[in-house]
Amino acid sequence: MRPPFDCADPVTRERGLAAAENAVKRGEVVVLPTDTVYGIGADAFSPAAVQKLLDAKGRGRDMPPPVLVPEVRTVDGLASAVPFAVRELMDAFWPGALTIVCRAQPSLTWDLGDTHGTVALRMPLHPVALELLKRTGPMAVSSANLSGRPAATLVQEAVDQLGSSVRVYLDGGPSPKGAPSTIVDASDGPLRVLRVGALSEEELRRAVPKGWYDPEPEPDPEPGPGLEEDPAAAGGSGGERADASPEG
Repeated sequence: MRPPFDCADPVTRERGLAAAENAVKRGEVVVLPTDTVYGIGADAFSPAAVQKLLDAKGRGRDMPPPVLVPEVRTVDGLASAVPFAVRELMDAFWPGALTIVCRAQPSLTWDLGDTHGTVALRMPLHPVALELLKRTGPMAVSSANLSGRPAATLVQEAVDQLGSSVRVYLDGGPSPKGAPSTIVDASDGPLRVLRVGALSEEELRRAVPKGWYDPEPEPDPEPGPGLEEDPAAAGGSGGERADASPEG
């Protein structure tokens, strides 16, 4: 296994990007830095490569990886019926630490796992990740760790966990945020936060006030028999309290 490519050096960075691009196009798995945590990535349109990614993490098809894109306009080729509120979120937070679950384009022939017709999309705010995505196109990318272990925020942490299952490691230094992306579900009606990560729900709602799911407040419980007639129980004064507790 070759050592990680130090992307702080311009010459080594270019060599690393070229090696990662070639590996992805051959159906191999690579590790890349992002603005949240390190990611393990593969060609989103190669079912065999996506399976290698899942196998490297020890994860099943019931936990399909998100897809990282190089630019916002890529979304319309991958997702269908994108709501206006989602486009507002993308304008406000992309590139950045926001993953949005959308309905996938039904014409796509990819196989990311058991997605139930959805796809989780993100445009990362990291120059190395964006450069690689521009060369490869959309990539299936999950956090670079074994399933159940902490996500890697340093490339060596990814190496220690994933080892030779990864063809190329790109070292972009410590992860800027060190926390996973926040996930919003926009696949079925109003927006819902599935996971709070580097962005809080308050930040999202301030930027995009409309389009969110807000549950109806639960009605106050009705008083049981005898409460309304009991001034003491109702907070009033005078009269005698009932000796027995009300039912219900």
